[in-house]
Amino acid sequence: MLEIGTFLGDRYEILELIGSGGMADVYKAKCHKLNRFVAIKVLKPEFSSDSGFVSKFKAEAQAAAGLMHPNIVNVYDVGEERRMYYFVMELVEGITLKHYIEKKIRLTAKEAVSIAIQVSMGIEAAHNNGIIHRDIKPQNIIISKEGKVKVADFGIAKAATSNTVTSHAMGSVHYTSPEQARGGYSDAKSDIYSIGITLFEMVTGHVPFDGETTVAVAIKHIQEEMPSPRIYVPDVPISVEQIIAKCCQKNPDRRYANVGQLIRDLKHSLTNPDEEFVVFSEPASEGGTKNISDQEKIQIRNQTAYPGADIPVAPIAEEPRRESRKSPVYEEEDPEEYTEEYEDDYEDVFGVSNRKPPRKRQEEPRRTSSKNPPKRSGSGKPKNGGRKEYYEDELDDDVDPKMEKAVTILLVVAAIIITIIAVVVIGKVFGAFSGDSSDKEELTIETSSDKTIVPNVVGMTVAEAGDALTKAGLTAKATYKESTEYDKDYIVSQDIEGNTEVEAGTVLNLVVSSGKVVGVSVPDVVGLSEAEAKVMLENEGFSMQKQLQESDSVEKGKVISQNPLGATTAAKGSPITVVISSGMSTQQITMPDLSGKTEEEAKVVIEEEGLTIGTVSEEDSDSVEKGKVISQAPAAGGMVDKGTSVDLKISLGKKTVSYSCSVDVGAPANFMEGSEAVIVLLSPSGEELGRFSTTTFPYNVSKKGITDIPSGAITITYLSAEGTWETTNPTAVTFTAED
Repeated sequence: MLEIGTFLGDRYEILELIGSGGMADVYKAKCHKLNRFVAIKVLKPEFSSDSGFVSKFKAEAQAAAGLMHPNIVNVYDVGEERRMYYFVMELVEGITLKHYIEKKIRLTAKEAVSIAIQVSMGIEAAHNNGIIHRDIKPQNIIISKEGKVKVADFGIAKAATSNTVTSHAMGSVHYTSPEQARGGYSDAKSDIYSIGITLFEMVTGHVPFDGETTVAVAIKHIQEEMPSPRIYVPDVPISVEQIIAKCCQKNPDRRYANVGQLIRDLKHSLTNPDEEFVVFSEPASEGGTKNISDQEKIQIRNQTAYPGADIPVAPIAEEPRRESRKSPVYEEEDPEEYTEEYEDDYEDVFGVSNRKPPRKRQEEPRRTSSKNPPKRSGSGKPKNGGRKEYYEDELDDDVDPKMEKAVTILLVVAAIIITIIAVVVIGKVFGAFSGDSSDKEELTIETSSDKTIVPNVVGMTVAEAGDALTKAGLTAKATYKESTEYDKDYIVSQDIEGNTEVEAGTVLNLVVSSGKVVGVSVPDVVGLSEAEAKVMLENEGFSMQKQLQESDSVEKGKVISQNPLGATTAAKGSPITVVISSGMSTQQITMPDLSGKTEEEAKVVIEEEGLTIGTVSEEDSDSVEKGKVISQAPAAGGMVDKGTSVDLKISLGKKTVSYSCSVDVGAPANFMEGSEAVIVLLSPSGEELGRFSTTTFPYNVSKKGITDIPSGAITITYLSAEGTWETTNPTAVTFTAED
């Protein structure tokens, strides 16, 4: 982690850490050359030390720097300093689409489509420049405070896909295409798939495929049918449902041909959301099936028939192109049509096979005897298990039955022999292990439930240990680590000792050497900051163990000493003890000014400065708002030792005074005795403080608890001797302060 105030490239000043991910930390910085704020993404040490990753990252980031588009977080610069690799981006004030979805739970279809259009426009600009993103997900999409949608992380995504990246894989696998999940080739249509998954999450608040592990989620992308967003939100418009379905087809050829077509349908959806306008293509049959001419029949017969056989070939009907106008999510599809060509890649990546037992391909015409034509359904179409190709007739087969039977038997025997050989070879090569130095895979061996003796495989090679464990009917998990004793691919240890009796099929945890530890030169970090020392050590493959120590000569936060010393050699991966200065033994600080702060705010400042809270008292104040600090001890500005106790006086607010009124009022002139008179007590502003009525005078007007009003006035409304109602002028009275 970089310290605030650090300069990169002599122009970028680090201001604050604004984000941290699995691959990099992101800082807000100021470019002093162009006088603008930027975002700088600094790669973490585990990636900076991988030269292959760094070279790919540089190339892709430089290519991304050439992209300039309103819907892309533009890359300005790429640099390196002290083995730290970084690139400089446009600073976008806002939140990620992931956070936005979490805050709103889910988005309306109109808002989701609008965001998808802006994302697609940015991706289209990248595709037009030959750049594939490969890591589109809500976490990489930013919505600015102005509502502008921008796609981030161009450049870093492609470099990451070709390396073992586990720190952020779980976040990305939910949006990865089936071809990426298989580890195969990915192109612009992989980005289209990820846009579809992102649109699904926007309108539902859920990802379509989830699981406990990345492998489980990846397999769902490959094998499971894409769910309809209407499962979660029934009122999702049909056009949005169909756009998602077309983006997320398992077969890339069935997706949108390019992002421009996707943008066209998204814009159409904004104006006509409930219209079924999305066209689904069938790549396998787009070209149509043609009739075979008589001359072509003769050529086929001469090229394929056995000598003497006469195989008439029937014409094949032209297949109509089908355009789906109903919800395509539920159309019947054959999963094998999408997965067979990738089975080898799947097995390489996951260590298990997704192959199914061979089945008869019903879409191929079945050759039968001309005397026994194939049965047809009422519509005149062959019963072929629901396949989408229909034939006017099928090939007749006049092959010699004996010859056909012999060939069939030979083929079956050959298949059995090949299968046995394949199983033996695979068992010899892989033994009881699967995976490489960065993965754990479990090889399941069919065993009985009998007891077996664990062999001692420490010191054996992987192949030898595999043979020994296989013979014993055991299963193993292997973890690769460097060793000071064993060469690469030798067993370092096993969790169950040799000669122990266990159940057959028990799983052994083995540690396999990834190579002998080689001494590496330890960098000298004395005098550096803690962050700089950590980066330098981790870049060389070491871990840092920190210890704090007071020092009167070394600035706080800087390295006092290290063990082993710099320029000596140590095993790669070993810990380096670094002593960090905690500052002077008796450290003094300037007493902070707490006046005007609330009691809670003052306490926070006191604790942050390493001081303690002393006596807290309260008193009235005409000038300080209630609840805020009136004064402090020690006074602000002076030097005090850390740990000093601070006393506070908190304002109770302005002191209030209560007054009372007690005055005798005589009868007004011309008062008709025996009639009722109303006496009103008023404040100087004319506010009524009390109302009294009487038929006799003098009358005592008494009122207590008058707040902050020292004087007032009295009026009398009465019936005069002439029979009219009169009101006297206000007569001033003085109130008495209460104790």
